[in-house]
Amino acid sequence: MYKLIVRSKVREMFDQINSGNFQSMVDKLAPSFNYRLHGDHALGGRRTTRASMITWWNRVFDLFPGAQYEIHDILVNGWPWRTRIAVRALFYADLPNGERYENTVFEFLTLSWGKVIEVETVEDIQLLKRALAIVADAGNTDALAAPISDL
Repeated sequence: MYKLIVRSKVREMFDQINSGNFQSMVDKLAPSFNYRLHGDHALGGRRTTRASMITWWNRVFDLFPGAQYEIHDILVNGWPWRTRIAVRALFYADLPNGERYENTVFEFLTLSWGKVIEVETVEDIQLLKRALAIVADAGNTDALAAPISDL
């Protein structure tokens, strides 16, 4: 029953992000957390503060307006004091040149008593960098910015 509830909460969190409300995800972060997206690019880096997470989410939606997550799998293991979650999703958005950007994203989360203490995001960085280059070519220089990182 616990795993079913967690899966439902994770799906609800992604639904909120899809509606543009990333603050619901930020509110689920523990006071001390580690959020990492692999790669040296505008969306890469390691964030450990709510302020940097808000800045990062704003950048995501600035670079990819209308972006959506299509959830394919949510796997849950563990108990409330240490819950491990794996999410496989399709992240997609329309690019300024008329193409559609699609990338399979793997999110690995760790929760402790309902709060997110760790997130690691893995995706095809070559696809992401190509999409960022298209966004930059259309005039959005944030696509070439350094990662938002607290470390």
